[in-house]
Amino acid sequence: MAGNGEGFALLDQVIGWAKADGLYVILDMHCAPGGQTGANIDDSWGYPWLYESEASQQETVEIWKRIAAHYRDNKTVLGYDLLNEPIPHYPQLRQYNAKLEPIYRKIVAGVREVDTHHVVILGGAQWDGNFSVFTGPFDSNMMYTFHKYWMPPTADSIKEYVAFREKYNVPIWMGESGENTDEWITQFRTLLDENQINWTFWPYKKMDSDSAPVTFARPVHWDAVVAYAAKHYGMGDTEKSVAVRPSVADSKAAFEDLLVKVRFENARVNPEYLKALGAVAK
Repeated sequence: MAGNGEGFALLDQVIGWAKADGLYVILDMHCAPGGQTGANIDDSWGYPWLYESEASQQETVEIWKRIAAHYRDNKTVLGYDLLNEPIPHYPQLRQYNAKLEPIYRKIVAGVREVDTHHVVILGGAQWDGNFSVFTGPFDSNMMYTFHKYWMPPTADSIKEYVAFREKYNVPIWMGESGENTDEWITQFRTLLDENQINWTFWPYKKMDSDSAPVTFARPVHWDAVVAYAAKHYGMGDTEKSVAVRPSVADSKAAFEDLLVKVRFENARVNPEYLKALGAVAK
């Protein structure tokens, strides 16, 4: 987003598509300067430096100010999810829990300098799951979000968030879940509906998997690309891996084929998964 123009042009295009189909958009920061997780989901240097670096915090504020100034009058944009899944569950990183809400306060103050319209959305520590780090809403247009995976789909799994909502009379949203069986999706979605918690299940589209609304086929040479990435970046068993570097031609072909296979007309809809979400395939 440093250049602003190209980044906003891409976002504007996606938001335009959403508007045409009557959808709302929530803008989510996955890659905060310095890294809010230190994991591969934020392209950081392997550690959540955001909590140590005042410069990274200020850059995060400035980025959100530019985004908010650009979209402050856009009614298709529902709100701003300020930091995706901050602070992993590793014990040594819990030292940063106390710094999370103060950073949120900085970001919100920056946003409100340019945009008083849109809701700001705060996710808890430990992958959005821990609300004990919050002292309560500090802005009149604020919402809290939690993510939940691979747990029993029972009332105990969401009682912390329901209690937080009732205590502070503030909206909550289950912003990310999924990657499970149709039976589990049905149970968790029903639980959320019964507790009047809106939800978003992730992802919309997956490769060679029925645990999403839409499935697409594996591109050519994809296994070779993934195997080499696992070996080169330490994401697999490097001692046993014998993966060789794919050729430039094969790598290019893999990604070109990916762009073809992900098109809706080349994918297939999973009706049972849609049924689990309470929807009907057309």
